[in-house]
Amino acid sequence: MRTKSSTIRTTKAVTTLAALLAGALALTACSSGNDKNDNGDKSGSPTATGSTLTLPKLNGASLEIAAVWTGQEQKNFKQVLAEFTKRTGAKVTFVPAQDPIINFLGSKIAGGQPPDVALLPQPGAIKQAVQKGWAKPLGPQAQKELQQNYSQGWQDIGKVDGKQYGAYYKAANKSLIWYNTKVFENAGAKEPTTWKDLLTAAQAVYDSGVTPFSVAGADGWPLTDWFENVYLSQAGPQKYDQLAQHKIKWTDPSVKQALTTLAQIWGKKDYVAGGPNGALQTEFPASVTQTFTGGDQPKAAMVYEGDFVQVNIGETKAKVGTDAKVFPFPAVGSTAPVVSGGDAAVVLKDSKAAQALVTFLASPDAATIQAKLGGYLSPNKNVPISAYPNTVQQKIAKALIASGDDFRFDMSDQAPQAFGGTPGKGEWKDLQDFLKNPTDVAGAQAKLEKDAAAAYGSGS
Repeated sequence: MRTKSSTIRTTKAVTTLAALLAGALALTACSSGNDKNDNGDKSGSPTATGSTLTLPKLNGASLEIAAVWTGQEQKNFKQVLAEFTKRTGAKVTFVPAQDPIINFLGSKIAGGQPPDVALLPQPGAIKQAVQKGWAKPLGPQAQKELQQNYSQGWQDIGKVDGKQYGAYYKAANKSLIWYNTKVFENAGAKEPTTWKDLLTAAQAVYDSGVTPFSVAGADGWPLTDWFENVYLSQAGPQKYDQLAQHKIKWTDPSVKQALTTLAQIWGKKDYVAGGPNGALQTEFPASVTQTFTGGDQPKAAMVYEGDFVQVNIGETKAKVGTDAKVFPFPAVGSTAPVVSGGDAAVVLKDSKAAQALVTFLASPDAATIQAKLGGYLSPNKNVPISAYPNTVQQKIAKALIASGDDFRFDMSDQAPQAFGGTPGKGEWKDLQDFLKNPTDVAGAQAKLEKDAAAAYGSGS
C-alpha cells in the first residue's frame, strides 16, 4: 500500500494538475508525427533510439514475464522485450495472465512454475505478493534507475514496509472522456468543464439522435473508475484517502452523494448504449470501438476511460485529434479529479536476468520504445515527450510528469484484491449491480461496505 508521504496530498495540488491537464487537452490539434516545436525535451535527455544504461550479457538465460495485457498492448510490449533480448541475449517469453493476476500467479506458484517477473496492476497486489513470500526486493541497479527516473510518489507506491518491490513501468491518466467529434459538431455540443455541463452536452447529443455514453459494464474496473472520479472531485482528496484505506465506511454520506450523482447518467437508460443490460454485456474494447465506428451515427458519442483508450481507437478508422478528441473528466465538486493507475514490474524468481529485466523496464530506454507505438503512458520522467506519437498523447504525458507527486492513485487498486480487483466479486460486482439498478443507492452502499469490511478485515 502507499506510504503516508505519497498518499497525503492537498486539494491545491490536485487542482493544479487538473488545471494543467485541462490546458494540455485544450490543444488537441491533429498530429500524426512528433511535435518538434513542443517536445518538452531537456538537455541531456535520451533520444528515442538512445541507450541510457548498460545491461549484462545473458546469453543462454530464459525468462518468463506475466501480465494481463492483450491485443495491441501486448503486441507493443513484446517489441520492448525484443529489444531486451537483442541487448542481453536472454530469451523472454510473455505469459498472458488473467484477472485477478494474484490468483493466476498463485496457481502457477502452486504448480512450481512461477514466471520470473510479473506486472501487477494494483499496489494491493504487490503487498499481497510480498505477504505471501512471492515477491523479491529489487536490486541496487533497478533501484538506481527508479531514483534517477521517477518522482518519489511513484517510487513509494512500489514499496512495502519501506522496501522497493515494484517498478512502475506503465501509468494511466484515468480522468479523461473521449468523444466522437462529428457527433458533437452535429449536436452543437461543447466540451464540458463541469458535471452540469456534461449533462447538458449529453442532452444535446441525445436530442440529435445519438446515445450519449458507452459504458463498459461487463468489466467491473471501468465502473470503479467512474465512481472514483466523481468521488474525488465531489468529496475531496482527504475523504478519498480515508475511503481508500477504509477509514470511513462505504455507508458514509459522501458515498451516497457520489452514487446519486452517477445515477444521473447510469440511471437514464436512454443515455447509455444498450441500456443497463446492454452495458453489462459490453466489454471495455467494444465500449471504445462502438463510439468511433458508424460515422456520425455511432452507438454512442462518448466513452469514459484513460489515455490507453487510444490503442482501441487505433483499431477503428477514427484518428485521434480529429475524429476522436478528449476532455478532462469534468469537475463534479469544486475541482476536477485526477486519478492515476499503473502496472509495476515485480520479481518473483530472483536471478541476475530477472533483475536486469526490471532494471531495463525502469529505464527510459524501455518506456521510450512503447511510447513511440502509442496508447501508452510512462511515469518515467526521463522519457522524451517527443517520443509520444501525437500531440494529444504528448500533452497528457507532459501533464503527468509535471504533476510530480501530486496525484491520487486508483482507489480500487489500493484496496485488497478481494474487494477492488476481482471479477464478479467485491466492488466490481457491487457497481455492476448498481449500474443495473441505480435507484438502490442504500442497497449498493450496504453491499459495498459488507464486502469492504470482509476484505480489509482479512487483508486479502
